[in-house]
Amino acid sequence: HYQEYERGIPVAHLKVIGDTDKTGTITRFKPDPEIFKETTEYEFDTLATRMRELAFLNRNIKLTIEDKREHKQKKEFPYEGGIKSYVEHLNRSKQPIHEEPVYVEGSKDGIQVEVALQYNEGYTNHIYSFTN
Repeated sequence: HYQEYERGIPVAHLKVIGDTDKTGTITRFKPDPEIFKETTEYEFDTLATRMRELAFLNRNIKLTIEDKREHKQKKEFPYEGGIKSYVEHLNRSKQPIHEEPVYVEGSKDGIQVEVALQYNEGYTNHIYSFTN
């Protein structure tokens, strides 16, 4: 299937373009200078960092970012472990005090919560909170 949008509005109806065994969604983005008045140039690393966070926060998906401008770059983020993997990523260059991150998940009254933490030998705190 294929559908094109401009400024959030479909340009045409959804098109069937053939059969496939693949699954997933591809989104292409080109900033509109009439909307993005300050700049239409974006740093690949800034967008890739956000894509990595989203991949960690959405367990069992793989996100790919590809820059097709002059200096072509591509990164994939397949993190099956969710926020537990994110904590391991944040501590990758540190010395953890305990081997595995502490991980808890649960829900009450329709509210779901996930918590992951891991202490390391460093002297600084980094606390990240994501809500939806």
